Amino acid sequence: MMYSMLLPSALIGLMPLLGTSAVPSLGRNESSSPSSHLSPRQSVGAKSVIVQMFEWTWDSIAAECTNFLGPAGYGYVQTSPPQEHITGTQWWTDYQPVSYILTSKRGDRAQFQNMIQTCHTAGVLVIADTLFNHMTGNAQGTGVAGSTYTQFVYPGIYQTQDFHMCGLEPGNIIVNYDNEQEVWTCELDGLADLATDTTYVRGRLAEYANDLMSLGVDGLRLDAAKSIPPTDIEAIVAQFTKSPYLTQEVVWGAGQPVTPELYTGIGNVQEFRYTTALFNAFSGGGISNLQNLNNQGWIASSDANVFVTNHDTERDGGALTYQSPSNEYVTGMIFSLAYPYGNTVTILSSYQFSSFDDGAPDGGAGECSGTGGTGGWLCQHRWIAVSGMVGFRNHVGSAALTNWVSPQSEQIAFGRGSLGFVAINNADSAWSATFTTSLPAGSYCDVISGTSSSGKCTGTGITVSGGTFTATVPARSAIAIHTGALGTGSGSGSSSGSGSSGTVSVTFQETATTTFGENIFLVGSISQLGDWDPDSSIPLSAATYPVWSVTVNLPANTLFDYKFIRKETDGSIVWESDPNRESTTVPSGSETITSTWR
Repeated sequence: MMYSMLLPSALIGLMPLLGTSAVPSLGRNESSSPSSHLSPRQSVGAKSVIVQMFEWTWDSIAAECTNFLGPAGYGYVQTSPPQEHITGTQWWTDYQPVSYILTSKRGDRAQFQNMIQTCHTAGVLVIADTLFNHMTGNAQGTGVAGSTYTQFVYPGIYQTQDFHMCGLEPGNIIVNYDNEQEVWTCELDGLADLATDTTYVRGRLAEYANDLMSLGVDGLRLDAAKSIPPTDIEAIVAQFTKSPYLTQEVVWGAGQPVTPELYTGIGNVQEFRYTTALFNAFSGGGISNLQNLNNQGWIASSDANVFVTNHDTERDGGALTYQSPSNEYVTGMIFSLAYPYGNTVTILSSYQFSSFDDGAPDGGAGECSGTGGTGGWLCQHRWIAVSGMVGFRNHVGSAALTNWVSPQSEQIAFGRGSLGFVAINNADSAWSATFTTSLPAGSYCDVISGTSSSGKCTGTGITVSGGTFTATVPARSAIAIHTGALGTGSGSGSSSGSGSSGTVSVTFQETATTTFGENIFLVGSISQLGDWDPDSSIPLSAATYPVWSVTVNLPANTLFDYKFIRKETDGSIVWESDPNRESTTVPSGSETITSTWR
């Protein structure tokens, strides 16, 4: 939950009246003596990538753990909050708790536990998003499990004395983030602020966390941790019966007294300055500025949970997202998984949306197909470049940054010891170079364009000899190799992998609605499609509008990436949304590829 962005105060009064809940809980006269303090700083092991399955149901997460996340090497899956919340289709309703009953829009307790067990079987640990700071922003209502409430009175759980009433108007809402007591005791966007400084509330929150861990939850994301004093979180964690992985949402603000550094002794902290730095660099500031991220005055790498975007920043601006132009989102994720900053990296898997409030499609039943999503789901975790780089990060581990080169501000390349090497080209033209590497001599598969299978590369093959290799990095793309993905391929170092000679005739048919003066062009990762250079893109004919078409001769049996772009009347360019489209040409003859503008 981002500060002052999740629920603008103007929306709170417009939200439907929704409701309360009675659940078994610590009675006010019951003993809640804490267990001995257990350190939450659990080692994340060799698999340090978290995938945030935003708004996915428990059943669909379970299926995806088995079908993809486990085999792809993801270490953790982060779920939406599992507790009962207010009703409504908007995504943010999940972040307004009504009770600690484990029934939400995502499923019930049994489905939640089954998801955990299924993911564990697949080798994937589970992180639950949790809400220790607040309850609802509504005056009254009924939750998704049928619990009724009025704000500040949640029967069987909390009463008025269990909330902070800081006395600010209107509505006790945080106004001044330069006042730490206001941040810690006033309401975040009108959400009822729990008195986490009291013994009862601390015990109740610990009881909820322990219940989650009793079902097998391995980690917790503490939403809005910045609004809770670190001493309060420490007191709650001291009552945990297990040692979960913890990551805390503490949004950094210039000059503000509540800083991420205050929370590093408790667990990992989400480093929002990293997210901003990547956005600025890949959006035109120059990616060569990313060389020394460990010397920026941020929290230590071992304390940081980093991400290119999450469910808040995807909507609020200031981060790379699927709506970013020119493949910047993908190359940003490639960098985050290649560069050695961050104890963990979180990859967001989300859905297309047209307005801030939009909830998940199909009631949250996530659906992926092949290397992407269907029905409005994006399935970023399945994009070839992303899943390939998960394997890269798992393989190189803590290997040192080596062989950094940057011939210009939008091109960087670096190694990870003698285990991996990556080159990222954020420029609008291809980058051909001979790279120096510590990798041993051998044949490698580029994990950005494909995988290694039975000693062969489904994408590009790259040969290292004598500590160097020559490659062409497509515009707005990257190449990455590591000693865990060996195989032979084209050897060209471009994003194509040719297995036979000759050409085939490929007809592209793109359905796209335009206005007068706008035209559709084709551009892609191989020279025949302009090497991602918009100036070399191929115009399509509108003779059968709204279907635009063009026929191009391409190398046979070749894997390539491509996109359609729209050139406006003023000469500006609009790219289709990510991910890149991908296809492999037939061995001989001709083929037709049909698609719709996205």
